[in-house]
Amino acid sequence: MNKERKQTKISDLGEFGLIDRLTKNIELKNRSTIKGVGDDAAVLDYGGKCVVFSTDLLTEGVHFNLMYVPLKHLGYKAVVVNLSDIYAMNARPKQITVNLALSNKFSVEAVEELYSGIYLACENYGIDLVGGDTTSSLTGLTISVSVLGEANTEDLVYRSGAQPGDWLCVSGDLGGAYMGLQLLERENEVFKVNQSMKPQLQGYDYILERQLKPEPRADIVEVFEKLKMKPTAMIDISDGLSSEILHLCKNSKVGCRLNEGKVPMDSQTKDMAEELHINPLVAALNGGEDYELLFTLSPNDFDKIKNDPDFTVIGEIVDAGKGVNLITTGGSEVPLQAQGWKHLG
Repeated sequence: MNKERKQTKISDLGEFGLIDRLTKNIELKNRSTIKGVGDDAAVLDYGGKCVVFSTDLLTEGVHFNLMYVPLKHLGYKAVVVNLSDIYAMNARPKQITVNLALSNKFSVEAVEELYSGIYLACENYGIDLVGGDTTSSLTGLTISVSVLGEANTEDLVYRSGAQPGDWLCVSGDLGGAYMGLQLLERENEVFKVNQSMKPQLQGYDYILERQLKPEPRADIVEVFEKLKMKPTAMIDISDGLSSEILHLCKNSKVGCRLNEGKVPMDSQTKDMAEELHINPLVAALNGGEDYELLFTLSPNDFDKIKNDPDFTVIGEIVDAGKGVNLITTGGSEVPLQAQGWKHLG
């Protein structure tokens, strides 16, 4: 008697659950593969410096909306979000490849505009575009960028090195990209109803740039080198602070106490959140696309960064048995949950 095999919806697992399921049985066969799936980038060692590799996929209608995302900005962003993964390994990106799937709605001039952003990112970060592929699409635009970087073995930083007693730190400020997206979405909905209405974007240049033209934190890696310090663990913030803290703690087999009152946010982020009746902390914890660096630091290195306004200590690493918790401004301790935007759902 044949019984139909039960099918599991991808949305039941979510993006990270699907990745875990597809990769749980991988066995590394080559000695040159130092790190495979499970970090911001793979690490390959062919003697001398390590090669660090990462890839990302952006799909129209899922990751971007061309109603309000200029093609030049999209090309730029497609590159820099990949560079961020390399910097999160404490490595330097060197080369990229770009793959495109294009529908017939795009003209040659439109593709050239997209590439102008790609070339600008390459120029700004000293990256070589060394190859790629182009094919047709029945549904809009898909961009896949792969990046190769390099690092000395001893300089690499993984998600798995955090220890109880380490400080949890973040660069820059959080939530701006999410609030920029909410502003763009709001104005796009208004435009759909009344195309004669001009978008109301004044006074929010910062959060719009955080969404449309983010910058990876190459400067932070340079600071680490200059100060002769190395984080114990690190990850970039692409899917929201909560999600990244949970990834880091899972890989390091530790717990964490995140201090709500220490999470850094820009005034424009707070103002836009207030205007849209959104708790700004929700934007910071779950919004994503900030591309700041989240890292843990030994207390012995704290004095090196304590006076740098670009770094904020937002919590501490504890034993795994104590869990991963948010300490509210009122002193309550609640389990931290990743409730950010899901790619697959």
